[in-house]
Amino acid sequence: MPELQPLRAAHAPAVLTFELANRAYFATSISDRGDAYFDEFTAGFDALLAEQEAGICAFYVLVAEDGSVLGRFNLVDITEEHTATLGYRVAQHVTGRGVATATVKELCRLAASQHALRTIRAATSHENIASQRVLAKAGFTPVGPAHPSDIGGKQGTWYRRDV
Repeated sequence: MPELQPLRAAHAPAVLTFELANRAYFATSISDRGDAYFDEFTAGFDALLAEQEAGICAFYVLVAEDGSVLGRFNLVDITEEHTATLGYRVAQHVTGRGVATATVKELCRLAASQHALRTIRAATSHENIASQRVLAKAGFTPVGPAHPSDIGGKQGTWYRRDV
């Protein structure tokens, strides 16, 4: 059974493998990370761990029994007002099975219990129907338009869930 785990340094190789294996798939619905992300992966990963340590963000990985990463689920820009923005991505081979929805729901529970958050926001493009379904099934409601700068240059919608 997959387990949602806080991001740790030991996850770096599995996260890189996950990102590389799913790069083309992710680019069909969200902006590509670009070659620089992969060229400078170690420095970027270390920066994420530092942000997490500082309490600015909370990064999680969904880890399969074999240690591979099935998804990434992040709470970023944690504020003093107890809000954060959700970001997530799951491996192509587990899509359509409820994995993203179940994990977003679990992360919402952790957001309240582990991070003292009250509200989580998420934005998705109009074209990303799968993400819209995940957010709706996880209890998020649309609250207004998202600016293209919020979601990789695409038109979209902001969602919100109180936890």
